[in-house]
Amino acid sequence: MEKTAHTSNESIEYFKAQNEKLEMENEALEAKLKWYEEQFRLSQQRRFGSSSEKTDSNQLSLFNEAEETADPTTQEPTVETITYQRKKQCGQREQKLENLPTETMEYRLTDEEQVCSCCGEELHDMSTEVRKELKVIPAQVKVVEHVRHVYSCRHCERHELETPIVTAKMPEPVFPGSLASPSAMAYTMTQKYVEGMPLYRQEKHLERFGVFIPRQTLANWMMYGANTWLELIYNEMHAQLLELDIAHADETTLQVLSEPERSATSKSYMWLYRSGQADVPIVLYDYQQTRAGKHPRRFLEGFQGYLHVDGYPAYNGLPDVALVGCWAHARRKFTEALQALPDSASSTTGAKTKEGLAFCNKVFDIERELKDASPQERYEKRLERSQPVLEAFLAWLQEQTPRVLPKSALGQAIKYCRKQWEQLEAFLEDGRLEIDNNRAERSIKPFVLGRKNWLFSNTAKGAKSSAIIYSLVETAKENGLNPFNYLNYLFEELPNMDTTDKEQLAQFLPWSATLPQECHVPNKSK
Repeated sequence: MEKTAHTSNESIEYFKAQNEKLEMENEALEAKLKWYEEQFRLSQQRRFGSSSEKTDSNQLSLFNEAEETADPTTQEPTVETITYQRKKQCGQREQKLENLPTETMEYRLTDEEQVCSCCGEELHDMSTEVRKELKVIPAQVKVVEHVRHVYSCRHCERHELETPIVTAKMPEPVFPGSLASPSAMAYTMTQKYVEGMPLYRQEKHLERFGVFIPRQTLANWMMYGANTWLELIYNEMHAQLLELDIAHADETTLQVLSEPERSATSKSYMWLYRSGQADVPIVLYDYQQTRAGKHPRRFLEGFQGYLHVDGYPAYNGLPDVALVGCWAHARRKFTEALQALPDSASSTTGAKTKEGLAFCNKVFDIERELKDASPQERYEKRLERSQPVLEAFLAWLQEQTPRVLPKSALGQAIKYCRKQWEQLEAFLEDGRLEIDNNRAERSIKPFVLGRKNWLFSNTAKGAKSSAIIYSLVETAKENGLNPFNYLNYLFEELPNMDTTDKEQLAQFLPWSATLPQECHVPNKSK
């Protein structure tokens, strides 16, 4: 009897243990299922939903909700009639065309036609009617022959032992032994790196002009131009960036097909470094095989100051560099957490997610109000207005951490903010700093869009040339230059000057005041 009772007790304990084990496994599976459901909803949102991260003004607000909505002086609404007056804006078409050259075509009656149909007397020119239209002149291709004359002295030829030979001056070629002219090289580069036209399409485009140049030759033109001439300007821009004390950094993937000891499907990276809002625009791309921290450490060697980043740990530990976090990334995490919530989610979960989002939105609201403030005024106002918001947000993050599932979208948003907190509050230290790294993201976007057209680079050398060309055209665009005109100017001038003279080279930088007017984009009329 005792043996039976003992066996029964063992069975109960066994089934209890099994039950606890199954409950733990079930809880883990439910958490995993919830995570997959969140990822599915986020995937659907990214694919079909709006990409805007603007928050609905009707969402929960933690700040001044009662004060914003209540006004004891407000009277009860009454029915009223509102009359709008619309002012017609004249001359908009003329303003759009004022920077373009004008070709005038006049239409007159012949002498025989200038006779009145009523009385037969001569007609006089009473007035004119004007119609304006845009005329587009497609690209043209022609051959330019450079003929240099060589001169000799007939007297010396007849009477002297030696005859002096004088040769007329001629501009140096941008690519010796090649058909490439400065304009052809600049056009090929801007078509690919500004307009997103791959070389195989450029090859077909030229064929329609009757010019048969294989894409391999076009690629040689670009690589020679980038590595021989544009790299000189690139290096000067790099040196200028290192002298600043505020910069931004970001990186994105790139596929390079032919690299030693690497498969064609391996991921490479294009790193981006650029100046901040208070300095002249400098945009630099740097191709590297990996995403390792040694690359920004090498590129930014000598830089001292603040670096805006998005939280990627490769930038940690840079000497003499203080990292500034990105509130746009922090807000995006809460936006995604809100989008990942199912319709059946509890009001508590949704409310907590909106609370986190409201803290982020408040930081952005304050920054919008300080947009036109001086750096010193912005610094003081941030300490007065933004710092209390950050302190309340940090307390909220610490309070919510043990209450949410770590792997849930909300848990990941909270984890990101706590892990990046030192960088997220760094913008309080200087009024010139920005609260996000959107400046770098905007600068790297042209490369990302271009990559969708040409997909990959064939070699690492080609990828490095692409980095140089992208740096020149994007910096030119941000400095108000026409990329084609600017590159054409460089290819005309650099082969004919002493490129070791740093002072002369500085006159060709994209922000130089000595650049000719034709390099600049005409001012857009207001």
